Amino acid sequence: MIVKPTSSIIHHFSSIKDPRVNRQKKHQLQDIFFISICATICGADNWVAIEQFGLAKEAWFTELLGLEHGIPSHDTFGEVYAAIDTEQFSACFSRWVADLANITEGEVIAIDGKCLRRSIDKASKKAAIHMVSAWAQRNSLVLGQVKVDDKSNEITAIPKLLSRLDIAGAVITVDAMGCQKKIAEQIKQQGGDYVFSLKGNQGNLHDDVKTFFKSSLAPAVTSVSYEGAHGRIETRSIRATADIAWLQERHDWKSLQSIIAVTARRETDNKVTEEIRYFISSLDTNDPKRLERVVRAHWAIENNLHWVLDIAFDEDSNRTRKGHSAANLAVIRHIALNLIKVEKTSKVGVKIKRLKAGWDNDYLCRIIGII
Repeated sequence: MIVKPTSSIIHHFSSIKDPRVNRQKKHQLQDIFFISICATICGADNWVAIEQFGLAKEAWFTELLGLEHGIPSHDTFGEVYAAIDTEQFSACFSRWVADLANITEGEVIAIDGKCLRRSIDKASKKAAIHMVSAWAQRNSLVLGQVKVDDKSNEITAIPKLLSRLDIAGAVITVDAMGCQKKIAEQIKQQGGDYVFSLKGNQGNLHDDVKTFFKSSLAPAVTSVSYEGAHGRIETRSIRATADIAWLQERHDWKSLQSIIAVTARRETDNKVTEEIRYFISSLDTNDPKRLERVVRAHWAIENNLHWVLDIAFDEDSNRTRKGHSAANLAVIRHIALNLIKVEKTSKVGVKIKRLKAGWDNDYLCRIIGII
């Protein structure tokens, strides 16, 4: 027996303003939303595929939703998502994930941007969409995302994204683009800590930290880890110090507590390379291994989010571009990925779970949360 969906996902997204004229509506917005989520979970990656998935499962969706006018056309899906306000959609997403996720003390939340490469529209002189996302490393969930405004960059998007998240007790990691005093202070005001990658965009701060770690005053290595795979051995050593009064005098980062240097040495059969990366943090240096884990956790957003979106959802090839549709479809993919990640009974990868959900209605119901 199939029951009408009552999961929190419908509740949290019910506040989205319907952009359509009332007299032209044949399909309820929540039905359009629900069908597109189910279709995306099951492998449909564009509006035509979503329509065809709906038609293939029309009897199932009709029993579940009623659907007086059948499955919406691909044009209807496209036009609705092109018109839905992405800011509102993303805000609803963050509220939904706040109920879905259990963010515990010490969770590492990585914030990073990704370009939707095929969303570029040369005919309309529109640049490719750039989305900044927050990834909870321990929960393996997308916590939120913000579209970078046209003629802007991640520096303006990150504060907006942070304001939607409950980050109390968490450690926020950001790459060099987001290494900004205002962002650091916002994180502290919201009850979190931070580890920022430090590169040349911070000018003298980067130069001072680099010079310090290359000098005779540099602290000794406090933690070393090893990793080997595919004929490569990587050794990572960490040095950190909280003795930075001299640095504070020069740069006045109010919440800064420590500076960190991570040396990565990679050995293959015929080549040895070494790279030193520098970081600043509001964490102390009492637990060097924790600092190393936090630094390494930042790359989880590349491996477990961006890579999965490209490989399992073929995001880089998606040519959706009309209105807000590219950004909104990116949010749909994030919803689908979160629901797939939360489902733990099937011990297979994301791509296989998507196939299985398409084959098995009961498994799809389990993922979507209606059984």
